[in-house]
Amino acid sequence: MQRKSLDLWVGMFVLLGAAALVFLALKAGNMSSLSFAQTYAVTTKFDNIGGLKPRAPVKSAGVVVGRVADIRFDDKSFQAIVTLDLENTYKFPKDTSAKILTAGLLGEQYIGLEAGGDTNNLAAGDRIKMTQSAVVLENLISQFLYSKAAEGKDGDK
Repeated sequence: MQRKSLDLWVGMFVLLGAAALVFLALKAGNMSSLSFAQTYAVTTKFDNIGGLKPRAPVKSAGVVVGRVADIRFDDKSFQAIVTLDLENTYKFPKDTSAKILTAGLLGEQYIGLEAGGDTNNLAAGDRIKMTQSAVVLENLISQFLYSKAAEGKDGDK
């Protein structure tokens, strides 16, 4: 009897460990928020997407309204084409703008949508024309340092 009880506890512990491993694998693969909601695809073009990855969240007013479906390079315009899968429950005006933002200072990048005022809504296959590329921290720091160096040279005269 005691052997069966011990086997039961060992089995439960192994199942709990396996469930934890599956959870960590899904979290690491950014698959923990699988959604089976109906979606429609829209595209955007960015000059620089920074560290944006497929399956990154698409947010509006802090609420996740979709996911990044695909990222491709357009060799004619030399821009990144990002395909967004937006949930059908969320409708956005045609003049909506898209920005690549960062969660915190060094967090993951996501796309933020800002609704416009158009009366017509985005539909499957439409393109968001107003975009703002990712702010690359290294570029920001180098601009700051170069401006400080230029101020130092001007102050010497």
